[in-house]
Amino acid sequence: MIQEGLLWFDDNPTRPVTDKIERAVQRYQQKYGHNPDVCYVHESELRAQLKEGDLRVAEDVKVLPAKSVLPHHFWLGIQSQPAEGRTRASQSSAGQSRSQRRH
Repeated sequence: MIQEGLLWFDDNPTRPVTDKIERAVQRYQQKYGHNPDVCYVHESELRAQLKEGDLRVAEDVKVLPAKSVLPHHFWLGIQSQPAEGRTRASQSSAGQSRSQRRH
């Protein structure tokens, strides 16, 4: 899941996917003041690019396929940690605090 995000649309047929993502990253930086670390794209966008070579984008943005993202759309943001991982850590630390108070 993404904590905060930007949905970018670019259907220019002459622009490579990597350029579209880099333009979206620039807008994300302008809007939020920091870099995104993930970009979800429709899997058809990746298939087209991978036929031409590896998909590489600047700023260390991980590009992942997502069926829920429409073609020509790019969903950028900060990847969040799974909620259950945070809950377990919170519960275990809360449990330790309670047990420490009892002793």
